[in-house]
Amino acid sequence: MNTAAPVTVAQVATELALRPLVEPAGDRPVTGAIVSDLLSYVMANAAAGQVWVTVQGHANVVAVAALAGLAAVVIAAGFEPEDETRERAQEENIPLYLSDESAFALAGKLYTLGLR
Repeated sequence: MNTAAPVTVAQVATELALRPLVEPAGDRPVTGAIVSDLLSYVMANAAAGQVWVTVQGHANVVAVAALAGLAAVVIAAGFEPEDETRERAQEENIPLYLSDESAFALAGKLYTLGLR
């Protein structure tokens, strides 16, 4: 039986050295991770509570994250989101972070945190 405390969005942000763009009040448990740039793939395969790593920066990313009940979105590889993306993330209460690291590198770090 796993008695370790669940990983939270704040822990992920700290461990991966993510730059916050939108950090809603309160912390959220993270149930896993998904890495994809294809929105339809995320809509079909993401599970609520996952962290999504992508290079997409348009506002539809937030819409998909809200629809899927994702814990947070990380925009990887130094990509910057559109202003509308940040505004929508604030409206939808979706944590939004940036990283200069590749999606591959971030996936490895999420794996070492025990996220699948």
